[in-house]
Amino acid sequence: MGKKIACVITDLFEDVEYTDPVKSFKEAGHEVVNIGFEKGQTVKGKQGQEQVSIDKGIGEVTPDEYDALLIPGGFSPDQLRGDERFVSFTKAFMDEKKPVFAICHGPQLLITAKALDGRNVTGYKSIKVDLEYAGATYHDQEVFVCGEQLVTSRQPDDIPAFNRESLALLSK
Repeated sequence: MGKKIACVITDLFEDVEYTDPVKSFKEAGHEVVNIGFEKGQTVKGKQGQEQVSIDKGIGEVTPDEYDALLIPGGFSPDQLRGDERFVSFTKAFMDEKKPVFAICHGPQLLITAKALDGRNVTGYKSIKVDLEYAGATYHDQEVFVCGEQLVTSRQPDDIPAFNRESLALLSK
């Protein structure tokens, strides 16, 4: 049975870090709900290729409505973590041990949620030190799965591995 995946997203997300995982989730029978600042808003990708319509505003959702969380990279996670609602939404998934998929700069939201202490992760090289300061152990590899819950990857090149491990976790 398909899972319901929350995707937190706003302007300047990394286009393929949204489109590729979402495509593979949907092909596997899962539902993806785009959550942003405001329902009905259209957000644009960093590369200018993609436009995503926001299904739900952060003010109208709760983590219990979803089975998993997707955090695409780009500048989107840094903007989202400035809003406490996105931070607590993200933290709830980590606290409740629900699957969380974060790629590239996606883990920035997990850093602000103070949810990485003692975790094994990867992410974009420029946030390696931030991840370490947050108490995580950084691994420079295409994908890292921590505790059958958290899937992280470094960059767009890692998307095939990121999708593979994310889907494997969803099928459990």
